[in-house]
Amino acid sequence: MAFNENSRVKIPALLHLIRLGYTYIPLKEQFRRNDTNIFESLFLESLQKVNPDAHIEELKRLLDEISLELDYEDIGEKFYQRLTATSGIKLIDFKNFSNNSFHVTTELICKNGDEEFRPDITLLINGMPLAFVEVKKPHNKEGVLAERRRINDRFKQKYFRKFANITQLMVFSNNMEYEDGIIEPVYGGFYATSAYSDLHFNYFREDADYPVKQELISLSEGQENFVLKDNNLLVIKHSPEFKTNKDEHSPTHRILTSLFSKERFAFLLRYAIAYVREGTGVQKHIMRYPQVFASLAIAEKLEKGKTKGIIWHTQGSGKTALAYYNVKHLTDYYQKKQIIPKFYFIVDRLDLLIQASNEFAKRGLKVNKVNSRQEFVEDLKIVGAIHNDSGQAEITVVNIQKFSEDATVNENIGYDINTQRIYFLDEAHRSYNPKGNYLANLINSDKNAVKIALTGTPLLKEVAKDYDSKLLFGNYFHKYYYNRSIADGYTLRLIREEIEGNFKMEMKEVMEQIKVLKGDIKASDVYADRKFAQGLLKYISKDLVDFRDYWKDETLGGMVVCDSSKQAKMLFQLFEEKYGIQEINVQNLAIAAEPSVPYGERRKEKLTAALILHDENDKNIRKDLIEAFKSGKIDVLFVYNMLLTGFDAKRLKKLYLARVIQDHNLLQTLTRVNRPYKNYQYGYVVDFADISKAFDRTNQLYFQELQEQLGDEMEMYSHLFKSEVEIRAEINEIQEMLFHYNTQNREIFSQQIAELYDKKELLRLVKVLRTAKELKNIIAINGYEGLGELVDFNVLNRLLIEAQGRLDNLNFVESLESEDETRNLLNTALEDIVFQFIKVGEGELRLADEYKDQLRKTREALQQNFDTGDPEFISLKEELERIFRKKNLSETNQEDMVENMQLLRQIYGQAKELNRKNALLRAKYDHDEKYARIHKRLTEKGDLSAKEMQLHRALMHVKEEVDEKLEGQEDILANQAWFDRYLVKLVAQQFVVKEKIELDAGMRQNISNLIGKEYFQLHDSR
Repeated sequence: MAFNENSRVKIPALLHLIRLGYTYIPLKEQFRRNDTNIFESLFLESLQKVNPDAHIEELKRLLDEISLELDYEDIGEKFYQRLTATSGIKLIDFKNFSNNSFHVTTELICKNGDEEFRPDITLLINGMPLAFVEVKKPHNKEGVLAERRRINDRFKQKYFRKFANITQLMVFSNNMEYEDGIIEPVYGGFYATSAYSDLHFNYFREDADYPVKQELISLSEGQENFVLKDNNLLVIKHSPEFKTNKDEHSPTHRILTSLFSKERFAFLLRYAIAYVREGTGVQKHIMRYPQVFASLAIAEKLEKGKTKGIIWHTQGSGKTALAYYNVKHLTDYYQKKQIIPKFYFIVDRLDLLIQASNEFAKRGLKVNKVNSRQEFVEDLKIVGAIHNDSGQAEITVVNIQKFSEDATVNENIGYDINTQRIYFLDEAHRSYNPKGNYLANLINSDKNAVKIALTGTPLLKEVAKDYDSKLLFGNYFHKYYYNRSIADGYTLRLIREEIEGNFKMEMKEVMEQIKVLKGDIKASDVYADRKFAQGLLKYISKDLVDFRDYWKDETLGGMVVCDSSKQAKMLFQLFEEKYGIQEINVQNLAIAAEPSVPYGERRKEKLTAALILHDENDKNIRKDLIEAFKSGKIDVLFVYNMLLTGFDAKRLKKLYLARVIQDHNLLQTLTRVNRPYKNYQYGYVVDFADISKAFDRTNQLYFQELQEQLGDEMEMYSHLFKSEVEIRAEINEIQEMLFHYNTQNREIFSQQIAELYDKKELLRLVKVLRTAKELKNIIAINGYEGLGELVDFNVLNRLLIEAQGRLDNLNFVESLESEDETRNLLNTALEDIVFQFIKVGEGELRLADEYKDQLRKTREALQQNFDTGDPEFISLKEELERIFRKKNLSETNQEDMVENMQLLRQIYGQAKELNRKNALLRAKYDHDEKYARIHKRLTEKGDLSAKEMQLHRALMHVKEEVDEKLEGQEDILANQAWFDRYLVKLVAQQFVVKEKIELDAGMRQNISNLIGKEYFQLHDSR
């Protein structure tokens, strides 16, 4: 019985979506505009229902306009504005979401010219293909990563732009549970929104407090049979595996329910998408699942009359973005109640005011910045929700110091209008002391205001003594912790690097010398002394350079958290003495490392730095320098109190701590380096100040707070740092695995693994060598004992290259020579493997790219062929194999590429033509590939004295009868002898009696054998 991704995941997923209320569109009824895949008749019919006053001609013109707008290079922003518009002709009825039409179909081709791809499942609202699902069978090679690479390659191409722009939501699943805490998501079901490059996969985990309300509808046997028959898979109907795979709680079905139940799909389309204007261009973002549930929690708490509460989401979880999303969400919430909402984002520092304002502006909000107490007093007197003429949604960003006693709302406005102020309080663990004026002024400014406190580290009573965050701002509305954030890949674990022993001794001697020379002085003055700072700077600059060299990545940045403002200035002075006066005009700065720099390019000789202190430069220069660091124009920042919270720079991967920081501030600071960046597993903290005791204390305090909230469920901040025990265990595994290999002689090692044909063993070897690469810095700096031959990590890196090369070779040979050689060869990304071997110079790169693209197109064209027994297909496949077998890949040169390019073009052209003919024949048999193959085998031999139309009629009658039998009886294919006799009688009846085709007994048996073979192959492939 069929046991592949179609039978195991795709068909059950289609049936599950029908249970969620989607109507199935069969393959032969996919009538749509090919350029956008919008089903025109569905679109027009649905929009007339949503917009009863609109004329049909008006809707047709709108469809033409949409087609043009979908070709914009804007990741579909213009289309999304139309999709969510609340005025004019509405594409979706969000007020009464069930008033829309919901459809699902499979294998809907996205085609432009010769290029095409076909998602496994496409979901349509009002005829518009707004989402698709790609599935893989469990335990497939590479999990869902291969699908992400493919969609990245497709959506960056201009010829697929319309399909990228119309897509709002994508799901990728191999129907497995998540493997938590890995940077690259491999197993499970993930969701994303469209992007032209670097698609970001998101986990989705349900929240028991906010479950999906929609019930699954029952599926009739007729509906199930209709889908199976349309996909020519009636053969799986009675199998126990199929029944198991229909389970509504499977990983794939859970994420489909979470995202595509109508209540959730409506929420995601309307509120969960943001267009963000970054320096590199416009990006399209989608809510992370904790942001979804926090938004639902806020609305539920407000509905219950709660006017204050805390969102406790770990650092790096996107709290500013959460506030942005809720401006849209809560605006609608209050408008339904005839209330005008006004939104405020309250910070306690100028740099955070600038930062938050920038983040909101990037997302399209009109930002009102309050620059004085008087301005804020005037703002509170304004009753309307917005201050601008364009109707653009807006938010006021204000420093809490602007709240004063006279900053209160005007309660006597003279006319009837209902306004609700919503205060989002950023980092609600600072500056909110009930004994001070700021909090009192905030509360008194509008006693009816909703106050939503955002924090990654709530203020605990054990720290503040007299009060805590809950006392000030109420109970937690929603919580999301480090353990889950790390598991979801939104934040990284940290490595704490202790300082080398000899450096500690040197610095101790320097401190003694300073004390002798200057007498009894404060410790902070000692640390700011020139001699002490010189040793510190020497260590930091060398460490950062070594860190970059090790990872071969010049984009990695560092930040030094200084003991005092005085020390920061001294370190920066010494830095300028060593590397030259630092540029503060960012226009004159070059990017640290362009991604396009060819491999092996010599790294820059000089580091660059910036000093970020409240009394250094003006605020505009500081803002520009901070942005310059984020974009890679500055290598290292020297700070004291600024940028320790709310500062997000993904490339910041090395934090140098020169002072002990206490309690919540410590966690805030540490997590500056926990943002995911490329494929890095960790953020690194160089600990000059020995924070271990302070961290342990803080960890324990939050552990106790969480236990109050969650009981025994929680493990949290203990997950933040990778422990020494874990590191030692990994080192032991490396030693054990490498015991039998010569790790000192690369040539002997290469000879040893050349005799290794066990891929599982080779995969283990590659894995431990990669682990050794990751642990190199940790091991070297912490000086762990018992490493034996693992000391020389340069050798281990070279061994990794050898082992990876051997693994690639085995995979490639398997593709060419295994029993299932056709599928292996064509499913392998040959173009990627080949280019690990081919050596090309810079002058050949353009040719190499063309060659790689032609190879991809040729491979994909052959891969799309469903008849691998066709002699013409076999000939084309053998020609492709011959190209790679005729000489060593590593010897391929420019002349070979030119010659092969011509051959590949010929193969590609012939493969496309063969696919075209096959597609026409398959359509004749209701897209049943089995009967198209049978038809071809019978006409190839020339033994049949019948016209093709006669043959088609006879085979279609056979197909209909067999499908009816399969539909009505329990697994008739289990009895092969009976089925064979049944087919012989059926062939005689349809071919000889009805179509008058002359067949002797042997020919009747041959035809029935061909038909039976197709069914039994499908049945027995489990």
